[in-house]
Formats: sequence, C-alpha cells, structure tokens
Amino acid sequence: MPPVDRNNPKRAESSESDYSLVEFMREFRDDATCLEWLWRNRYAEDGHHAHCPSCDRERKFHKVSGRPTWDCDSCGHHINPTAGTIFHKSSTSLHLWFFAMHLMTSTRCGISAKQLERELGVTYKTAWRMANLIRNELMAQDGEPLSGEVEADETFVGGKSRAADLRRHREALVPRQAQFDMTRRKSVVFGAVQRRGQVRATVVPDSSSATLGGQLHRYVLPASILYTDEWTGYITPGLHYRAHHRIAHKENIYVSGDVHTNTIEGFFALVKNGIRGVYHSVSKKWLQGYLNEYAWRYNHRTRSRSQFETLLLRAAGGR
Repeated sequence: MPPVDRNNPKRAESSESDYSLVEFMREFRDDATCLEWLWRNRYAEDGHHAHCPSCDRERKFHKVSGRPTWDCDSCGHHINPTAGTIFHKSSTSLHLWFFAMHLMTSTRCGISAKQLERELGVTYKTAWRMANLIRNELMAQDGEPLSGEVEADETFVGGKSRAADLRRHREALVPRQAQFDMTRRKSVVFGAVQRRGQVRATVVPDSSSATLGGQLHRYVLPASILYTDEWTGYITPGLHYRAHHRIAHKENIYVSGDVHTNTIEGFFALVKNGIRGVYHSVSKKWLQGYLNEYAWRYNHRTRSRSQFETLLLRAAGGR
C-alpha cells in the first residue's frame, strides 16, 4: 500500500472529478473566506485597493468589523461584495451558497431541493429558492447561435398519457387533433445541438412550423447544415439553411450515413431520465430552469476549468 498523507488528501489521477469536496473545503473554509473571495474577484484583486464610486478614483479600503462590507479609507463609502448578485439580501451563509453551487455542478443527473435541504441543513423553502436562483440566473443559456452541423428536434415532457387519451387517439378521425388531445397536458420542448458543440433547449407553446421556424432562426445560423426528423414542421424553416437533411423515424430508420438526430435525442434522454429519477415531476412553469441546468452542465462538460469555478465566476459577474 503506497504511503499517503492522511492530513492532506489529494484527488486521484483516475478520478473523473474536476473539483472534489476536499478541494472545496480547503479553498472555502467558512463564510468569511467566501466573502473575501467575492470581494477580491469583484472589486479588489489585491484585497485592499478598489475603485471608489464616490471619490471616482482608486482608493484603499478596509473591512468593516461585524458587517459584510468594505469602507473607503478616504470618504467612508460602503461597498458590499454581494450587491447585484444572487446572494444580495440573503441571510443564508455564503458558505452554504457556494456549497450548493458545488453540489449542483458536481452531479450528473441533478439534485433536488429536498436533497439540498438535507445536505445544507436549511429549510426546504430556502433550499428551493437557492436552487431556483442558481438555475435561472447563473445557468441561464447563452444567446450565441449554433453553426456547422446542427441537429434539431422537439419532444414532450410530462406524465404518461391516460388510457382515455390513448383510446381517443386510436378512434380519432383526425390524427393530428388526436395527438394534440393526447399531449395537451405535456410541455413541448425544442432543442438544437451543434455536433461536438453546445446545446440550446427551451419550452415552446407547440410544435407548429411557425414556432419551430422561429426557434431555429433564433438558435441556428443560416449557413449551417440542419438535421431533423421527418416532422413536416421543419420543411419550410429548413429551406433557409445551407442544407436540410431529414431522417425517417416512422420507417424505423435512425441513422443513414451522417444523417441522424441521435445527439439531440441523447440530450433529451438525459433530461427526461434526470427529471424522472430525481425530481419525479416538473411543472411547465419551472421547466425552463431545469432545462437551463442540464444544458449548462452539457455545455461545460469539456471545459478545462471546473464547472464549479466557472459558475462561481459567473456569480461574481464574470463569464
């Protein structure tokens, strides 16, 4: 057995983790350490000198005892490092906020507010609010459009169709109307992914050609090669792209050379399995936040910087 320093544990080279719990506790020991990190990354790189809005020049600041603020030595102007962030006016310790961000970035399938409650020792209401702000503020998807080879698809997120809905679907004279009746209790999600690149996912009102075309125009550049299934809603929007290839899923064809939508369907499977296994059910009102969370982890899966560090810099106003 190789000798190890039990007082200084290190992440194993074979570990898939890019930022372990030991590293987190070593870097962020308590609330004061987290506040100091926020102050240095937002205002004062050296911890002492920052731009004073009142003096309109760089001044020396000192920490106010017993308060989460720094004061200008010249004019006494207060600067609170949490102002303008999701931590502002929160009585919850920054140490717990940072740990919640670490938990949400280190998981593969997500973490529920109930689990955050148990891990952090806060109330369920506090844990839910923290997770909701992190998803919708820090993990909000970028508006940068996709290019190159892009796959697009839509899916339904929600519970299983009821027996009565399935019966009406079989007996319906108008198949399209029957499909609408069967899925009206579900949420429609549109997704587009650049192969070997990033993904965009958003809740949409329906899967009509106008809706899908608007989302494609928003997320995919016209010079891209578009890959979709045979749904007719993509025919007209596909004319605005350099090339549009369709795969006939109804004929049980899923791959034909380079033509497939397996990448975006794989992302949808990740989202659905996570919701089913971790959250069990997500309402349409809050679904976009969960899509942001899964898309954010997917988009940062190959970055050299750890996901936690990236999210922390975004919380401090960086990117």
